[in-house]
Amino acid sequence: MRFCAFLSGLLLIAPAMAAERWQSIQQHAKGQTVWLNAWGGDRAVNDYLDWVSGEMKTHYAINLKIVHLADAADAVKRIQTEYAAGRSSNGSVDLLWVNGENFRTLKEANLLQTGWAQMLPNWRYVDTRKPVAEDFALPTEGAESPWGGAQLTFIARKGRLAKPLEDPKALLAWAQQHPGKMSYPRPPDFTGTAFLEQLLLTLTTQPDALKKAPDETFAQVTAPLWKYLDSLHPLLWREGKDFPPSPARMDTLLASGSLDLSLTFNPAHARQKVASGELPADAYSYGFQKGMLGNVHFVAIPANASASAGAKMVANFLLSPQAQIRKADPAVWGDPSVLDASTLPADEAQQLRKHTPDGLPAVLPEPHAAWVTALEQEWLRRYGTR
Repeated sequence: MRFCAFLSGLLLIAPAMAAERWQSIQQHAKGQTVWLNAWGGDRAVNDYLDWVSGEMKTHYAINLKIVHLADAADAVKRIQTEYAAGRSSNGSVDLLWVNGENFRTLKEANLLQTGWAQMLPNWRYVDTRKPVAEDFALPTEGAESPWGGAQLTFIARKGRLAKPLEDPKALLAWAQQHPGKMSYPRPPDFTGTAFLEQLLLTLTTQPDALKKAPDETFAQVTAPLWKYLDSLHPLLWREGKDFPPSPARMDTLLASGSLDLSLTFNPAHARQKVASGELPADAYSYGFQKGMLGNVHFVAIPANASASAGAKMVANFLLSPQAQIRKADPAVWGDPSVLDASTLPADEAQQLRKHTPDGLPAVLPEPHAAWVTALEQEWLRRYGTR
């Protein structure tokens, strides 16, 4: 009985301690300038972050400054350079929109703060069924806070492809009947590499090998992928001798009728582009029946951040129902939410579900981060010089 009473006491104390800790963070954050480094290659993303900046200023007295990056690796190099120069505090990056490869680089070098993400008050809304505890097969250990989801998705037109293709076998059969009408972005474009990973996940006979870095079994594990691509490439747009440089270029080719399929890493992308008039009204999204490669994107705080408290406040706001509903709206950005609608008040849950695409396939977890470079290098060796 004494132990039960002691345990009950701890359960009562813990929330109070957490609330007191967060209150202290809020106090320290007031007046801080937070430098958020984020990919700046999309106007909708930039406009959304400008709105976030305004909200942080108005409601929390935090000056959020957005540094628009062409590549997050640029910020990673800056963090590494600062540490190498002995700048272990007062760093120039407070919060970073980071991808899996860059997360691994920073985490393995102990250049990130850890153990903070789950203590954010809005973490209680996070859908923990999504891959929020790992990033490219590397445990996050509270060093990243999720703020958006993504999944590889095909875009087709009802007038050209009335029924979704179920798997790679059906895709190849369709390509044989419609030569020149499909392609994929040239690796190392992110979406192009994701397409390679998708095929590998569904074709390899050794899927467990993808959970760790490639080793001496690489050739054996990937053999089904190269065999498939050898059959597919002659059937592609321009006979596989040239590849679109980006998903945006594929959208243009789809709209003009040059292609009958496009690729995106956002399930809401087709709806967004139809609404803006950039894709025809009959464009729709689909995925393979057994699932499509998916991930969660995160923000991280460097270990030498100058405004750590303010950065946590921003990360917490990005998880708020208000921010997630706005971000998921295709008229704003259309980036999928990481929240579990069932944890929200009824009116907010309804708004979020309204912006959630129906019928999404199961999310297939990404391979270990080291597979990205290995697949890109082998693809370039085999097909890049043609």
